[in-house]
Amino acid sequence: MKLYLYNAKQCSPNLCTGLKLARHDKVRLLRRLSEIPKSSLILDPFALKALSPEDDKDIVRRGLTVIDCSWKNVAETFNKIKGIKRALPYLIAANPINYGKPTKLSSAEAFAAALYITNHKEKAEEILSLFKWGLNFIKLNENLLEDYSKAENSTEIIKIQNTYISSIEYQEE
Repeated sequence: MKLYLYNAKQCSPNLCTGLKLARHDKVRLLRRLSEIPKSSLILDPFALKALSPEDDKDIVRRGLTVIDCSWKNVAETFNKIKGIKRALPYLIAANPINYGKPTKLSSAEAFAAALYITNHKEKAEEILSLFKWGLNFIKLNENLLEDYSKAENSTEIIKIQNTYISSIEYQEE
């Protein structure tokens, strides 16, 4: 399975989970947007379709690309990228910078989430094992990740996500 990381050089190299994955040969580092394989599936928080287990065949055949950029510049960065895009569903970050924040995942968490949802759970754990906090991401999101991994398609993913978010809102009232 080919995993690609485009690094926009917008964050500290010492804190960058994507660069750590590249240093450990878990992902192929891309330095220019033009290097992103046209056929790879790109994780994009603005995509109109959610990632689901039905994307597994495309990821295995064509690869998965994560864009490593600052959350402050996310819209500007993703506007420049063309390709087959999928959004990750609602998940909670476990990384030290954004711990507990919904959807503010690190690159490592994004790779792991995509792999887990498409039923490559061992590969997801392998990626997260490089970080002290890594496996906490799975523990924190275990029920959601399991439910997402059993969904048939993007529509079902959205239903699971919305049910979960509604239950949180109900508990807060």
